[in-house]
Amino acid sequence: MTTYKSDFINTIIERGYLHQCTDMDALDAQASSQVVTAYIGFDCTAPSLHAGSLLPIMLLRKLQQSGHKPIVLMGAGTTKVGDPSGKDDTRKVLSDENIETNMAGIKQVFAKYLTFGDGPTDAVMVNNDDWLQDLQYLPFLRDYGRHFSINRMMSFDSVKLRLEREQPLSFLEFNYMILQAYDFLELGRRHGCSLQMGGSDQWGNIVNGVELGRRCDNLSLFGLTTPLLTTSSGAKMGKTADGAVWLNADMLSPYDYWQYWRNTEDADVGRLMRLFTEMPLDEIARLEKLEGAELNDAKKILATEVTTLCHGRDAADQAAETARKTFEEGTLAEDLPSTDVASADLEQGIPVYDLFCRAGLANSNGEARRLIKGGGARLNDQRIEDETLAVTSADLDTNGVIKLSAGKKRHALIKPV
Repeated sequence: MTTYKSDFINTIIERGYLHQCTDMDALDAQASSQVVTAYIGFDCTAPSLHAGSLLPIMLLRKLQQSGHKPIVLMGAGTTKVGDPSGKDDTRKVLSDENIETNMAGIKQVFAKYLTFGDGPTDAVMVNNDDWLQDLQYLPFLRDYGRHFSINRMMSFDSVKLRLEREQPLSFLEFNYMILQAYDFLELGRRHGCSLQMGGSDQWGNIVNGVELGRRCDNLSLFGLTTPLLTTSSGAKMGKTADGAVWLNADMLSPYDYWQYWRNTEDADVGRLMRLFTEMPLDEIARLEKLEGAELNDAKKILATEVTTLCHGRDAADQAAETARKTFEEGTLAEDLPSTDVASADLEQGIPVYDLFCRAGLANSNGEARRLIKGGGARLNDQRIEDETLAVTSADLDTNGVIKLSAGKKRHALIKPV
């Protein structure tokens, strides 16, 4: 096995972050002798990042912990174009106002994982709209377009897979990889950035940037990617049947975030601990060997540690305690997700399937009805037999709330206001 000199390279290999690198030996030599400035781009397609973005965020964290400088690139400019990577359909075109709103929401999470400032290894946040917005089309094509081969661009997965599936790829999207490559060149010029990192689906775009920097400015640049992260059963990380696992607390409560990680598949516990926690590797090796009830305890540790990084220790401990009261003691925990309903509506009676939708336990009335028919819906811990049941103020418990349950693991409170 090859041994490397730099802490950064050794760390990302040991913890499972590394998939590909354009020149591992040269990057290791640079990272062991000087501060490496590296960036990852995040497009502003939603007001929060989700758990699928946690891997690149943690990679930036490991880079900084190893004594190097991270750049968080806000892709306000490239969001206007839309990244076709991994997508069968053209992304929705967002207005400038939508992009600004999304960017404001996305920025919140990074301060929890990185230290920002003016020091040599402090993180900085930049926006590619600062240089993309004012590009002139003809000069840009003349100066940079000549460095891109259509033949090669057609071979990249982001393009090839879309065409093989006979899905349309707009000229707008086709330009995305050129703009991403140009981002790398600009960051090299402005910030001395020599490393771009990203998911494995970004490999082609990253290599384009490495080559553009060499051809235009004779820059020695590197690209590094992380593996595509799926569960052992093949599901994509960061998504559930109920939607995205958002990182912002105003879009997903710390309790629901904790629950997502608590429900990790048995075979994934050790891998996710290495990627998403600060736990020592020897402790992870011990925990991932556990079985049965002890492995469930390891999942709780995983959930608490991951939630601590994203929402703080107090919120993580509170989520763990709420889960313990709910699932182990069978008592009502006030910190369960709650939904307010008008007291007047409750007096008149609200269809139980409607309440399940309002509480986020079902995505539609039809789904709620099917849940009830299948025996998976409970009201105050009692199975609901009648899908047309009207829930009224008479169903309030001694705490003045109504508890709804979808299956064994999803619960919510209804509170009259």
